[in-house]
Amino acid sequence: MAEIDKDKPVYVISVAAKMLNTSQQTLRIYEKEKLVVPKRTNKNTRLYSMRNVEELQRIIRLHQDLGVNLAGIEIILNMLRKMDQMQNEFNKFVQIIREKLNLEMEDQQSEESTCLVPTHPGKLIPIQPLKIKTKKK
Repeated sequence: MAEIDKDKPVYVISVAAKMLNTSQQTLRIYEKEKLVVPKRTNKNTRLYSMRNVEELQRIIRLHQDLGVNLAGIEIILNMLRKMDQMQNEFNKFVQIIREKLNLEMEDQQSEESTCLVPTHPGKLIPIQPLKIKTKKK
């Protein structure tokens, strides 16, 4: 089954308005305020993507259901975008640290059979495994 491209502009304004149960004029106002900017065809027809529609759902909820004014919505959307960006950067950082720790652990295990034991938060100490002697019969 093919994956859906959420960024592909496919919905004309009348369809997007119906999907969102709102008026075309409302969508034009949100575009004028640059809250959501749909793509334009060569003949200047607005085309909304699924991602645009999802963002418009959030905007409509904030504006109509919660009473947030358009300036407030702009601030909220900018903050959400920054939070997403920070989360992505944090996830990349965590992945790099995990990879580095895995490499260090592999290096340590290949050099000698030691274990890292936590002593208190943030501190690890290496210990040698116990060597058990068995009696030969």
